[in-house]
Amino acid sequence: MSATEAAAKTGAVSVQNVRKFYQRDSMQIKVLDGLNLEVPPGEFLALMGPSGSGKTTLLNLIAGIDRATSGRVVVAGTDLGPLSEGELAKWRSRNVGFIFQFYNLIPVLNAVENVELPLLLTSLSRRERRERAMTALRIVGLSDRYKHYPRQLSGGQEQRVAIARAVVTDPTVLVADEPTGDLDAQSAEEILDLMQTFNKDFGKTIVMVTHDPRAAVRAHTQRHLEKGVLTN
Repeated sequence: MSATEAAAKTGAVSVQNVRKFYQRDSMQIKVLDGLNLEVPPGEFLALMGPSGSGKTTLLNLIAGIDRATSGRVVVAGTDLGPLSEGELAKWRSRNVGFIFQFYNLIPVLNAVENVELPLLLTSLSRRERRERAMTALRIVGLSDRYKHYPRQLSGGQEQRVAIARAVVTDPTVLVADEPTGDLDAQSAEEILDLMQTFNKDFGKTIVMVTHDPRAAVRAHTQRHLEKGVLTN
């Protein structure tokens, strides 16, 4: 069974009674408190809430960047808890695409080289990697900018490159942390249009953290976090 088929059977994301604590000196800081969340395949979910409510922590658990203190996180049919760090890294490379607020592009690499980065972990040949990266850039409307470096691109264009990088491995789930937070209004709308396209036309499940109500309304579902608990 492929990851996509497994996700379709079990739900793309299943967060079950998850608690997350951080230790700071002698203090134990509670971030998530018995949280449950089900995200079906093909869903576009917006997570909202004040700073410190646990939104990014939840996103990192779903993406396999962080681990729950207790409870289960099942994504694309895989229970992330028992995986070793190496297994988790391999799983992430195949199943999750990341979109960040500040793009996280490598300044000394041009656009197509940045998009190719996740493919370096695959068995694809150099030519196949380049073809896949160019296809991703074409989908986000930047095939004519493939040789441009991040400093030569606008913020909106940098985020498009970052989205191309996120989808180049054909992941099951896209996680987006404030993807429009550093953009002007027009660029933000263009990025949200693009995310809707990946959701509607390519069937990508998207979990997006945002403070922006204009971004949140683009999602199918909005959930609010307050002090580590989902309030709706």
